[in-house]
Amino acid sequence: MSAPAPSPLAIVDAEPLPRQDEVLTDTALAFVAELHRRFTPRRDELLARRAERRAEIARTGTLDFLPETAAVRADDSWRVAPAPDALNDRRVEITGPTDRKMTVNALNSGAKVWLADFEDASAPTWENVVLGQLNLIDAHTRNIDFTDPGSGKSYALRPAEELATVVVRPRGWHLDERHLTDPDGTPVPGALVDFGLYFFHNAERLLDLGKGPYFYLPKIESHLEARLWNEVFVLAQDYLGIPRGTVRATVLIETITAAYEMEEILYELRDHASGLNAGRWDYLFSIVKNFRDGGAKFVLPDRNAITMTAPFMRAYTELLVRTCHKRGAHAIGGMAAFIPSRRDPEVNRTAFEKVRADKDREANDGFDGSWVAHPDLVPIAMESFDRVLGDRPHQKDRLREDVDVKAEDLLAVDSLDARPTYAGLVNAVQVGLRYIESWLRGLGAVAIFDLMEDAATAEISRSQIWQWINAGVVLDDGERVTADLARRIAAEELAGIRAEIGDEAFAAGTWQQAHDLLLKVSLDEDYADFLTLPAYERLKG
Repeated sequence: MSAPAPSPLAIVDAEPLPRQDEVLTDTALAFVAELHRRFTPRRDELLARRAERRAEIARTGTLDFLPETAAVRADDSWRVAPAPDALNDRRVEITGPTDRKMTVNALNSGAKVWLADFEDASAPTWENVVLGQLNLIDAHTRNIDFTDPGSGKSYALRPAEELATVVVRPRGWHLDERHLTDPDGTPVPGALVDFGLYFFHNAERLLDLGKGPYFYLPKIESHLEARLWNEVFVLAQDYLGIPRGTVRATVLIETITAAYEMEEILYELRDHASGLNAGRWDYLFSIVKNFRDGGAKFVLPDRNAITMTAPFMRAYTELLVRTCHKRGAHAIGGMAAFIPSRRDPEVNRTAFEKVRADKDREANDGFDGSWVAHPDLVPIAMESFDRVLGDRPHQKDRLREDVDVKAEDLLAVDSLDARPTYAGLVNAVQVGLRYIESWLRGLGAVAIFDLMEDAATAEISRSQIWQWINAGVVLDDGERVTADLARRIAAEELAGIRAEIGDEAFAAGTWQQAHDLLLKVSLDEDYADFLTLPAYERLKG
């Protein structure tokens, strides 16, 4: 704190929000400004490094474990810091945005952890960013009970010992917050806004509650990006005068490049690391993005045909479990996204069987916990992990030394028997269009076809359309995927939605804008690194 006080940040192009002064205090903004001053230049360098690495992948057509960090991988002596009590048992985690209703329902869900999401399950309107922080403050101070004026239903927190532990997911390094700028007009990275406001307002309070400021770190592409987060944590703790190691971070291994640096990522964060998480849609999206000019070998089939049992996905999850347990970290499995139907018990029965089989597999493979998107799935996942864990909080003693994953195993996309289908192309258009429309209205977690979808779903959907067009894929019906075919399907889908919901509801939505953006990111010759970058330019609020 000896550095000169940073220049104040300006709030720009933002309508005043109720109680925003409780979040956007002068002291909180000064803290965020210090994070911005210290770390945004390095963030910018690391984003440029991503582009350089992508160019190298385009040149070589492959990836390998890093020779320059071989000593870190070979050194068996280091471990991450022991898990705090509040993060020792993570057998079921629920995810969702930080709106007021979700906050209460997630904390009350019976899950051990709630991933409170400012990232893929939240569209970053200024209202969502600021009021999401306010809801978390209110949750930690038990001032969040409310009655929904529409339904008349009351929401109230259960006793403290029954509540899920909060783990906040800030935005990724690539996204800026346009409503918060420095005196030069440079926007503050969204990651530093989300982290900074939550940490500043809640860190000391959480320590008093016997917990701490815990985070999920998304979209990490290298151990150098993890190192930057570690530097953020050190400064933040010193700034508030709380012990180093108080912050704990779980890293989402959701990029193909990070999959080759799992040990290095844990090493960089070792005083603050608590685990790694294995996802699916963003991981597949990353494969398409990085190997988009890699030829037929890297063409993915329909996304729903790529399960976690696919050979290259299994290599990734097995390596993650082995890596975590070797280093004393939690291994957290993927998402069960099903939304139970209140009208069709048969649909539920079939879906619940799939969820149970998926969670059984993860528990038996050595994972210490897993994700669900809906409270009704908590008991199903809990049963799977209870059966394996019993009274133990985790199974980090299961080292999985039988696992031996080679560099090429993570890239064996062509080991799949499945091939792209016309139905898969239609589904990609349908889901992409519906998701983007909701996102442009400020909703980041969207129920589509009985599944809770977030931005990762839209990313893999538009990426597959782009990949199939550029690879000249021939579908199961013999038709070649072209830009004209994608346009035709999108036009038919848009017309069908208008007929289904009526002209008035159609006009009230953002359907045409969503249609146009989906086609732009799916058909442009230059592949957009992230759908959310052009989408943010169109997001109001």
